[in-house]
Parts: sequence; structure tokens; C-alpha cells
Amino acid sequence: MSGRQSGRPTLEQVAARAGVGRGTVSRVINGSPRVSEQTRTAVARAVAELGYVPNQAARALAGSRTDAIALVIPEAEARLFAEPYFLDLIRGVSAELADADKQLLLTLVRSEQERQRFEQYLAAQRVDGVLLASVHGDDPLPDRIRELGLPVVMNGRRTEAEPVPYVDSDNIGAGRAAVAHLVGRGRSRIATITGPFDMYVARARLGGYRAGLTEAGIPPDETLVSAGDFTEEGGRRAMRELLDRRPDLDAVFAASDVMAAGARGVLREAGRRVPEDIALVGVDDSPVARLMDPPLTSVRQPIEEMGRTMARMLIREIHESTEAAPVEPRRHVLPTELVVRDSS
Repeated sequence: MSGRQSGRPTLEQVAARAGVGRGTVSRVINGSPRVSEQTRTAVARAVAELGYVPNQAARALAGSRTDAIALVIPEAEARLFAEPYFLDLIRGVSAELADADKQLLLTLVRSEQERQRFEQYLAAQRVDGVLLASVHGDDPLPDRIRELGLPVVMNGRRTEAEPVPYVDSDNIGAGRAAVAHLVGRGRSRIATITGPFDMYVARARLGGYRAGLTEAGIPPDETLVSAGDFTEEGGRRAMRELLDRRPDLDAVFAASDVMAAGARGVLREAGRRVPEDIALVGVDDSPVARLMDPPLTSVRQPIEEMGRTMARMLIREIHESTEAAPVEPRRHVLPTELVVRDSS
């Protein structure tokens, strides 16, 4: 069967006609070198037969770009604007893209419907690449973006063996440094408030906490571990659980400053003094840490620099996607630093 079909043909129809996947069609249209000449010819024939030449595809075939980058954060607006982490990350990404004359498209993906709609947006070739933040372990979006032939860089990673390029901080080192500091201050019943376990960052900080205890000769005790969700209310809930379960604890390592702020409120309500009764350490070294009473000891991660590094890496990925040689996934892990204040 040949000739043009009636109505506007879809990417799926082109893929079916060419006998390849939708992502392969997108890579061909996007000018990627990562397809064989035989596949490229089959897709080109299907495009011609079906008349599939939308404006954005025509621009891509001509070798031009949109000069737009999407930054995707799968969180609600309330959390996005309440947490300094995301604001610092956006600041870094925005500054780097501005220096490169790229346009930033900030996108919140909060549901399966929004994820599917965003994938359709990407399939229309409206951006040159994607930056992803706050990715959970079961999120299929990074792999779907790669299937569509678009360069993608993540803030953090889903697993230790992450195949997608990413920029991360030394989260294991953060937990280890926090525990070593608390042990050095004479604390031995050290609890931790973790992030959600479906996020690698939470598991890594917990792993660092456990490693720090082992290095100090303190047996890990699961009754001193309580799960949070990187929110202030999550820190409050976890701190209540810890006090109910282990009222004898003498220190807490919270996996974020925001959760540490929630924990601090519960400790005050319970009549526990910080740091005299219970020492407290967080992660991020955000404005939250500096404004707490007392100011919070925190493990600093270079959030704004992570944003800048992500943007630089993605721009390189975009430029190298037109070269014949395959681009190897890049991985950058930035160092963390303990900032000691009055809470410990």
C-alpha cells in the first residue's frame, strides 16, 4: 500500500510503516547518528509516503534547533516554591542557560496524565534537551526521553548503576561526615530521619549514616531510623516516632534541612534542648539552616553549581548528538562539606 493517507499522520503511523519503534523515528527526524543507514532510509520512505512533515520536524531535518531546554520537576507547586533546594537548582540552571543563549522551560509533572502529555510535547521536537530533577526510582520518564532521541541529564540518579547522564553530590559522604561529627561531640545514640526509600539520594544518605556508625564502632540500630519525605511535616512525623520509640536518643541526623526544621519544632514541644539534650544535623546548608534557632549544623551540597553543571553537560550532549561517534553517558559527583553551627 502506498500513497498518502487522509488526515494528519502520526509518529506512530510512521513507525508502523517503517517497521521500527516510535523512538527510532524520532531519532531519525532529530538527525541523530545513532541509527543505521538502512533504518534511516526506511523511516525517510515512510515519512514521504505518509506525508509526515510537521513544522518542528521539518526544522530538525534542516538541521536547526529550538534553543529551548526543559527543566522537569515532578513536584507540586507548593513544594517547589517552599524548598530552597529547588530554587537554588533552578537558579543555577537558569544562569548557565542564559549564558549559552538558551531558553528555559520549567515544567511540573505531577501525574501520569501530565507525564504522557509532556512526552507528546517532546515528540513534537519543541525542545533540544531535557533536565530532570527529584526523580524517583520507578520513574520511566528518563528512559522515555532517551527513546525519543532527546539528550537528557538528571539531577541525582535512580540507582547506583544509572545509565542516564547525571550530576549528583556525595550523599554517602554527607551521611558519613554528619555521624563522624556527632560521634566526635560525644554522641552515641544517633538517630536518622531519612528521605523516601524510592529515591537513591535517601538510600545513599542512609548508607553513609550506617557507614559512619560502623567506622565509629557503634552497631547500627534500626529503632533509631525513621522514614521522612523531605518535607517539614515529614520531619515532624519522623521525630515524633523516634521520641516515642527511643526517648534516650542523644542526636539526630536529618537527611535535609527542611526535615531538620520539622524535627526541631517537635523537640521544642517535647521540652528537649538543642544541642544540650539532642544534637541536630541536616543536609543542604540552605537558608533554613542559617535561620533556625539555634542555627543548624548542615552538610553543604553545591546545589546551584549542580544546576550549572547539569546545564553545561546537557549542552555538550546536544552538540555531540550530531557527531558520528556515540556519546558515552557522563556522571559527575560533586563534593559535600560539613558546616558546623550551634545545633551540634
